[in-house]
Amino acid sequence: MDAELRNLTMIWFIVLLSLSYCYAIGKKIPKGVKRLLYVLPIIVIFLYLPLNLYSFYINSLVFFSITWLGNSKLLLFAFGKGPLSSNPSMSLVVFLAVASLPIKLQQNGRNKQQPYPENPKNNSSSILINAIKVSLMAIIIYITKNYGVYIHPEILLHFMNCLQFYLPLEMIPTLISALVGSLLGLELEPNFKDPFLSTSLQDFWGRRWNLAASDILRLTVYGPTKKMFTYVFGDRWATSPAVVTTFLVSGFIHDLMFYYMVRRGEMTVCYFLLHGMCVAVEIEIKKTFKKWRFPRMISMSLTLGFMSITSTWFWFPIIKRLVGTG
Repeated sequence: MDAELRNLTMIWFIVLLSLSYCYAIGKKIPKGVKRLLYVLPIIVIFLYLPLNLYSFYINSLVFFSITWLGNSKLLLFAFGKGPLSSNPSMSLVVFLAVASLPIKLQQNGRNKQQPYPENPKNNSSSILINAIKVSLMAIIIYITKNYGVYIHPEILLHFMNCLQFYLPLEMIPTLISALVGSLLGLELEPNFKDPFLSTSLQDFWGRRWNLAASDILRLTVYGPTKKMFTYVFGDRWATSPAVVTTFLVSGFIHDLMFYYMVRRGEMTVCYFLLHGMCVAVEIEIKKTFKKWRFPRMISMSLTLGFMSITSTWFWFPIIKRLVGTG
């Protein structure tokens, strides 16, 4: 573990040094192909960095923050787009934070390194939700400890394994956002917005689940592919193939992430392709029946039911193998 921490420390030193270089060339090199050529060596370095880590929790964080989101942000930055390009330009410290961490600045013109704005209503809501999560966790731990012998072992194993993966996935970016927001005086958007309240697959993937990744995919894949498909199919039919393409790319990226984590591939692309096609169908149905909607509770139940069933098919076997590897 000591060697892993040393490798992690060296990786973050390289990351910060590399991003400082990118910040400097952004001041001197105009956006476009020329800036891209200067940024490409850093992108190659970021692709290599997770291969020096062997703990799949630490590896997944570095891959997600640096190899995926970081490289995507740098590609957008090369052409003067994305979260690293702003007018006026951000300070070096904010540039390093946004480029290297899974955070997203609020798009309301208020992020000028001012003190974090007070919002008592949102703060109260956040405290209540987190209190509910902690209470649920306490109840789960109590039931598992005292009544675990009465629960089917396979069901318990699936449930606990999923909880083991979901909670860090939601809580670590939340803690990072809170820490960065407090230290730098920035207003950051939450990375998860109560995904269990989703009323549709489009709502789940586009507005509630892992919004840092969703935003980057929207800028790097969905936007360009929709523009391309508009030329081919017209504006009316361009959305669906763009959505499916975005999910397909996301699936390949997740497969790559698992390769970095455990040095073998996992066919998560099938899961994302299925969801991409379902989201595309959902969008077309909404366009056709604009005024008709299921009641909210029914929509939530159908959405969570579909997520649960498909996760059982695709994710439970993968998580079981990953837990065995970890």
